[in-house]
Amino acid sequence: MPDHQRQTRADRLDYIRAMLGQLRAMAEAERCDLLTYLIEMAYIEAGDVLSGERPSGAGSKKRDTVA
Repeated sequence: MPDHQRQTRADRLDYIRAMLGQLRAMAEAERCDLLTYLIEMAYIEAGDVLSGERPSGAGSKKRDTVA
C-alpha cells in the first residue's frame, strides 16, 4: 500500500479511535456498563490495529446472509 494511503488509513483509524473514546465516556457517564464495555473493546481494537499488533481483518468473519 502506498505511503499516502497508509497515512490516510491511519488518520481514519485515529479519528475512529478518538470518537470511540468520547462515546465510551458518554456511555460511562450514563452508567451503561455493557455499552461502555463494548465501546472499550472497539477502542482497544482500533489501537491494536494502529500499532500493528493486530491485522485489521483479524477475527472478522462475514455474517451469514439470508437470501
